[in-house]
Amino acid sequence: MAEDRHTDLLNQPEAAPGESHDGQPQKQEQPAGGQGKRTLRRRLSNFPRRHPLQFLAALVFAVLIVIGLIVLWNYLQSYESTDDAQVVAHLNPVSARISGTVIGVYTENNRTVVPNQTLVDLDPRDYQAAVEQARATLAQARGELAAANPNVPITETSNVTALATANAEVTNAEAALAAAQHDYDSAVADQRQAEANNVQAQADEMRYRALVAKDEVSRELYDQRLAAAQSEAALVDARQSAARAAQRAVDERKAALAEAQSRRDQVERNNPRELLVRRADIQSRQGAVGAAQAALDTALLELSYCKIAAPAAGVVGDKHVEVGQRVQPGEQLLVITQIEDQWVDANFKETQIARMRPGQKVTIHVDALGQDFQGYVQNMPGGTGAVYSLLPPENATGNYVKVVQRLPVRIRFNKGQAGLERLRPGMSVEPKVWLQ
Repeated sequence: MAEDRHTDLLNQPEAAPGESHDGQPQKQEQPAGGQGKRTLRRRLSNFPRRHPLQFLAALVFAVLIVIGLIVLWNYLQSYESTDDAQVVAHLNPVSARISGTVIGVYTENNRTVVPNQTLVDLDPRDYQAAVEQARATLAQARGELAAANPNVPITETSNVTALATANAEVTNAEAALAAAQHDYDSAVADQRQAEANNVQAQADEMRYRALVAKDEVSRELYDQRLAAAQSEAALVDARQSAARAAQRAVDERKAALAEAQSRRDQVERNNPRELLVRRADIQSRQGAVGAAQAALDTALLELSYCKIAAPAAGVVGDKHVEVGQRVQPGEQLLVITQIEDQWVDANFKETQIARMRPGQKVTIHVDALGQDFQGYVQNMPGGTGAVYSLLPPENATGNYVKVVQRLPVRIRFNKGQAGLERLRPGMSVEPKVWLQ
C-alpha cells in the first residue's frame, strides 16, 4: 500500500506555481525584505550541495583567471620593449688625402673588401717627380754638410797658429823695445859725457884765452884748447842728435809693441767666435739636411697616397668615383660598412629605463628577416638624444613643454647565432629587454 502511494505521487504532474499537488490553489505569502535576503543566501549556500560539479568548475575557472592575470601582470612587468630601434654598424668613409686624377677603380657597390685592399689608384707621376726633386735636394744638402765639416778642425788649427804668431810678434816687439830703450839710455849717457867734456873744454879755452892775452902761454897752446873746445861743443850736438834718434826709436818700438798686443788680443777674442761661426754653420747645414729629409719623407708619403686602400673589412656602399675623375683632398669616394661588428641602438623612453642595467638579456626581433636573435645590454647612454642634437633644447628660455625623452641604449648580439651575417645597418628591429 505504501509503495502504491509513493508510485502515485511520483506519477503525478508537477504542480504549477501557486497550486498544490492535488490541483487546489495554494495560497502564497509575500516574503518580507529580510526574508528575501535570507532566501538568496540560503539558495547560494545550498548551490554547492545541489550543484557540486558546476560549483567546482566555476571555482576552478575563477582560480585559473586569477592565476592568469597574475602571470600576465608579472610577464608585462618583466620586460621593456620599443619599436624605435635599428641595426647600426661602423661606416668607414674612404676619401682622398691628395689631389689627383683617378686612373683605376677596383671595386663596386655591395662588394666585400678586406683591409689594405687597393680600391682606387691616382696618377702618381707628379708625386714621383716631387720625390726625385726631394732626393736631389737631400743629396745637395748632405754634400754641403760634408764640405763644411772639416772647417771646424781647420779653423781650430788656424786659430792656434794665429795666436802663436801673435804671441811671437808681441815678444819680438818687446825685445825690440828693450833694445831701443837700451840704445836710448846709452845715447843719453854719451850726451851727458859730451856735455861735461864740453864744459871743461870751454873753461880751458877761456882760461888760456886770458893767458895768451898776457903772453903767459904760447899761441899754439891756446889754439889747441880752442880746437878742443869747439870739438867738444860739436860732440855735444852730435850726442844730442843721437839721443833724440834713440828716443824716436823707442817710441816706434812702443807703437810696434802696442800694435802686436792689439793683434794678439784680437786673435784671442776672435778665435772662439770663429769656432762658433763654423759650428753654427755646421748646425745650419745639418738642419738643411733634416729639412730635406723631411721633404723627401713627405713626398714619399704623398706618393703612397696615390693608392687608396680599404681601412677595414666590410661591404662597399655609396660609391661615386670613376676613372678620369679629378678628386681633391678630403673628398669622399665611397663608404665601407663593417658588417662583422653590428649592434642595435634602441631608443627607449625615459620612463622605461629605470630598471635597465648593462648585461641584461635581450630578445631582438628583426622585421626584415622575421627572426629573433639573442643579445644583451652593452651599456647605458650618457644623455638623451635631444642633448646630442644639432639644436639642443634650451628649457631655461621659458618656452618649456615637457616631452617624454628617449635615450639610445646600445644592445649587442650574442655571437655564433645563425643569420647574423644577413643583418645590415638600418634594419628595423624590436628589442625586448628582460628586466628579471
